[in-house]
Order: sequence, then C-alpha cells, then structure tokens
Amino acid sequence: MTRPIVVLALLLGTGLPAFAAAPTAAQKDEFYRVCMGIAQDARLCGCKADAAMTLIDERFMGVVISSMKGGSPAASDYDAYNTYVARSNQVCKPNY
Repeated sequence: MTRPIVVLALLLGTGLPAFAAAPTAAQKDEFYRVCMGIAQDARLCGCKADAAMTLIDERFMGVVISSMKGGSPAASDYDAYNTYVARSNQVCKPNY
C-alpha cells in the first residue's frame, strides 16, 4: 500500500509530468559540449549529461542548457532548476 504512495510522491516531487518527452540525444551532446566549455572535466560532464537524461524532460533540458550558457531560468522554473542541480550533484558529486 505504501509503495504506490512513494512512487506518486517521487513523480510529483520532480515537478514534471510523467508523460513529458525525454531529452534528445542532440540535447545530451549539447549539454556535454557546454559543460566541457565550463568545467573541462570529462568525467563530471559525462555524469551530469547522463543524469540529466533521467532527471529532466526535453523542455527543461533546454532551460538547463540555456542557464549553463549564462541565461537565467524563468521564475516559474526556478525551483525545479534548483532541484535539478541538487539532484544531479547528488549523483555526480556525492561528497559535494
């Protein structure tokens, strides 16, 4: 009985609908290129690109890439953006 509640909480906690389109391979490649331009750390950028594919949807990947290029997320995306950053850091920088 508690398992469906936990799954529902996880889905709702992402701030993204479960039916949202996954990021594209082209977006993953662009994410990696932009990350490498910033961090010059292939291991970190590869991990972050992989994590983004499971943590966010196609639309939000555009938000993240834009932010990495110096843009700011819209006010309506700000909380979701911070959540994404925290979750990707948990995956890729566990002692951060």
